[in-house]
Amino acid sequence: MTSIHAGWLVLAAATLTSAAYAQTTAAAAPATPAPDYTLSYNVGVVTDYRYRGISQTAKEPALQGGIDFAHHSGFYLGTWGSTISWIKDSTANPSTTKGPVEIDLYGGYKGAVTDSVSFDVGGLQYWYVGNNLGDTAGFANANTFELYGALSLGPVTAKYLQSTTNLFGTPNSKNSGYFDLSATFDLGHGFSVVPHVGHQTIKNFTSYTDYSVALNKDINGLVLSATLVGTNWSSKQGFDYTLPGSGSKNLAGTTLVLGLKKAF
Repeated sequence: MTSIHAGWLVLAAATLTSAAYAQTTAAAAPATPAPDYTLSYNVGVVTDYRYRGISQTAKEPALQGGIDFAHHSGFYLGTWGSTISWIKDSTANPSTTKGPVEIDLYGGYKGAVTDSVSFDVGGLQYWYVGNNLGDTAGFANANTFELYGALSLGPVTAKYLQSTTNLFGTPNSKNSGYFDLSATFDLGHGFSVVPHVGHQTIKNFTSYTDYSVALNKDINGLVLSATLVGTNWSSKQGFDYTLPGSGSKNLAGTTLVLGLKKAF
């Protein structure tokens, strides 16, 4: 064998060995560890802020946004806010009743029972900044605290919330409860559909059912939504849900809510 041929063989062997070593090293490289926690943010606008089927903004648009902290252990904290008008509209003197913003503070723990079953337990404080609704006869302070527990099976979630305070300004309504059954179905290409039905029991007052179905489109974190929302309030109570400050608007009637939200 000539020295030229021997040199080529040595070079080829070294090249193959280097390539194999590189592949082995790459394959053996440890995966990047998951972060201990994540922070996420969202901001958006809706044509009507509906909560449990009832308009919180007299059927007018609302600005909304939130921040969420999630620890890898399963514990989480978050806050979310929205403009509102229902506190001002609830009394006969809307110019003197205050509470233009809702801020929700929540925290809890999420875990898995099996690969397809998970749970979520926690508490939720609804804080209506500077509200003085409790100063008006026939009302309690609007601030409300609820405990909740949820169980999810695949795309379906059942959740129950119970108030430990008066519920949204209704006197003698402690221990009111809300049952929420909803699901999220991925349609592919960024589309999802979210059906929902809920039942609100307001202790010492009344109860009603709300329902909705939302179609969402996610475009790289920008979510467009169209949600058909309604309740059985009018048929069950025998009258529409109206407030003095919002005139004759039926705040529990069926409507289409459009939304735009950016998550980052």
